Amino acid sequence: MKAAIYTQKRDLDTFLYLSRFISELNKRNVTAVLHKDTAEGLQFSKVFPIFSNKEDLKDQEIDYFFSFGGDGTILNALIFVQDLGIPVVGVNTGRLGFLASFTKEEVFDNIDKVLNKELIITQRSVIKVNGVNIDFPYALNDVTISRKETTSMITVNSYINDEFLNVFWGDGLIISTPTGSTAYSLSCGGPIISPENDNFAITPIAPHNLNVRPLILKDDVKIRLKVESRVPQYSLSLDSRLYHIDTLEEISLEKAPFTLSLVQPDDISFFETIRQKLLWGNDKRN
Repeated sequence: MKAAIYTQKRDLDTFLYLSRFISELNKRNVTAVLHKDTAEGLQFSKVFPIFSNKEDLKDQEIDYFFSFGGDGTILNALIFVQDLGIPVVGVNTGRLGFLASFTKEEVFDNIDKVLNKELIITQRSVIKVNGVNIDFPYALNDVTISRKETTSMITVNSYINDEFLNVFWGDGLIISTPTGSTAYSLSCGGPIISPENDNFAITPIAPHNLNVRPLILKDDVKIRLKVESRVPQYSLSLDSRLYHIDTLEEISLEKAPFTLSLVQPDDISFFETIRQKLLWGNDKRN
């Protein structure tokens, strides 16, 4: 069995922690395959097999992908895993995390359960962007259109399955998956959607018209968007990746033909997670 290890941290604590984790994998005859930057940045004395892209994971027949960091690290993991169906185990070494469900110590208690496939694996939907030439047109959390180099509003003309929906005036527009509903969309007043739902959420960013509200759609639709701005480009972000797109280019969004397999603890539900992360029920009156 082989396990990929990915982190964006390069400090001493991470080096010591991953050394301990890899040692536990070795005891179970699991080969650790490190991301190239992780292996070089942490300067392990042992030479490990490495990966740099999706093809490396496929060629080495990786069984599990361990992500150490926060939710942003898991978002980047999608770039490597893509449609390979490799289960991703998120270990939260930061603070707020909806995707990285295991704490640094909990993952040691659950290694055997992970390797023996005794834990829950949820399938997280992914958005695909069409119409523009970008290196990786997929997002796990959200796709965001926003203004670039201007303080003026932008105009986003929107269509659902070629039927006109609305003209959004404001700072931009967020199209999120259920997974992304607890991210940027939530901070802009969007709804929380439990991850098993087949939906997209459209959330305006600082809309000029106060009667414009977030909208939930089935994720089998195609969303077409055309931007008007006082400058020739607008910003398009897919999770944490940012691109600058000409206003002449129209984009369309749809559900990707693959999902991300995310390993979850068997003792905590999505609703328990949001209670913990959002401090629901922490009022002394309760």
